[in-house]
Amino acid sequence: MSDKVGTGQARGPLTIDGAELRLVRLPLVTPFVIATGTMHEKVFPLVRLFSSGLEGVAEGVMDPLPDYLEETTAGAVDFLSSVLLPGVVGKSFANPEAMARHLAPWRANHMARATVEMAFWDLWARSLGLPLQTLLGGEGDAIDVGVSLGIATVDKTLARVKDHLDQGYKRIKLKICQGHDIALIRAVREAFPDAKLTVDANCDYTLADSALLARLDDFALDYIEQPLAWDDIHDHATLQTRMRTPLCLDESIRTPAHARKALQSDAARVINIKVGRSGGHCNAKAIHDLCTAFDVPVWCGGMLESGVGRAHNIHLSTLPNFTKPGDTSSASRYFHRDIIVERLEAVEGRMPVPKGAGTGVTLDHDFLASVSTDLRRFDR
Repeated sequence: MSDKVGTGQARGPLTIDGAELRLVRLPLVTPFVIATGTMHEKVFPLVRLFSSGLEGVAEGVMDPLPDYLEETTAGAVDFLSSVLLPGVVGKSFANPEAMARHLAPWRANHMARATVEMAFWDLWARSLGLPLQTLLGGEGDAIDVGVSLGIATVDKTLARVKDHLDQGYKRIKLKICQGHDIALIRAVREAFPDAKLTVDANCDYTLADSALLARLDDFALDYIEQPLAWDDIHDHATLQTRMRTPLCLDESIRTPAHARKALQSDAARVINIKVGRSGGHCNAKAIHDLCTAFDVPVWCGGMLESGVGRAHNIHLSTLPNFTKPGDTSSASRYFHRDIIVERLEAVEGRMPVPKGAGTGVTLDHDFLASVSTDLRRFDR
């Protein structure tokens, strides 16, 4: 079957002929420091689904330890290899929604389920010869992107902010934590009074810190991301009544139901959509549409993905309510070499949408083999 864009047509269900799961380790160019710890390498499961000579690919975004959400890399690899992948091989699915319904009965494990669902979206789009963004409902040749800067000294942060503004990035996000907040933000705002600036606390504060957090209103931030607990919505709603700056939720929004409750209670005036955290593209689209109905803007968050996950994020970000710059910055900021052939690099703060069917990227198989530490295959 042709894999060329523009040759796609309606087709019958796709039968999953086989699957592959591998664990990938990519060293980071620079250690990434946030409130919950320091990351020196990106370790993730990579899933390939095969059907009729085509393949779809996606990566998991869970961490080795449960320091972002409950899921872990080891747990996800076990769940994928013992349950999820054997459960789809040999079965036929009419569309990605059918795959999502097949995965839905399993509780939580949103990131592991997302890995399979996203790989099927890529496979389905390739089978139709269409870009993923077309099937998701997006459009456009490029998206606005910002950068996320890990915790560092004030002087180092100022230099990094200047460097990335000079590169044309549309938004600067600073990671903050208790004891590393007001002085840092004040210094950056004084040095760059016109920069679009946000901060991400990664759950490091509580309602007892309301007075300190309210001081952030003085710095004209676009929003404050996830200041309170990873599983909280109610306290964020309370905090929002004490601040002018919009609160943005990340870790708290794992399902469309979480998004609805946050929007109804005014706990989130901005939402960060991470497709892997949300269980896949179907849920990510549903959250996007809910936010549109509430007139709440969204943006696409990143989890230091390789080019595979980065490409999925770029295509999702072409949906109309992604009106704030996301975290999908140049891959070279994170990796000396990527596992895909194409170079995903922003130009003047704009990231081009990869061309071609599906996600539009292809695996660099030789390099991928050199950074894979485990390989499992599943056949009919």
